[in-house]
Amino acid sequence: MTYDRLPPVTELGVASMALIVAGGIWIVSHLPQDVPLGPAWALLGASAALMVINVVWLRRAPSFNWPVFFDVARWALLAYAITAGMLEFVFVNDGTRGGQLVVLSLSLVVYAVHVPLLIGFTVARFQPRGQPAT
Repeated sequence: MTYDRLPPVTELGVASMALIVAGGIWIVSHLPQDVPLGPAWALLGASAALMVINVVWLRRAPSFNWPVFFDVARWALLAYAITAGMLEFVFVNDGTRGGQLVVLSLSLVVYAVHVPLLIGFTVARFQPRGQPAT
């Protein structure tokens, strides 16, 4: 069986997640003192840019199985939105405020969107178009 050449969604997703983790490590490594947020913002911006590139390139894939992708990704999105919400609660409950909270919250948004995108892509890429997920 031959498969159409798809964009490097997985590779970009892993790079995006690595940038998010690096930003989190940057913030945590400076706590409880004031955190210089410039590097964290830069890492978050680069990660979000990779996510946007990933979505744009995937949208251009000619024979991608979108129905299967959405069947899988919507449930993964629900699960990851719940975990991101729980992590947000921990950040707020722990006393994280100001710029640190904004960077961490936006990082959770990237995490909660990009991981389901990767899960849906991983399942749908090998399903022939028109064939339901099994």
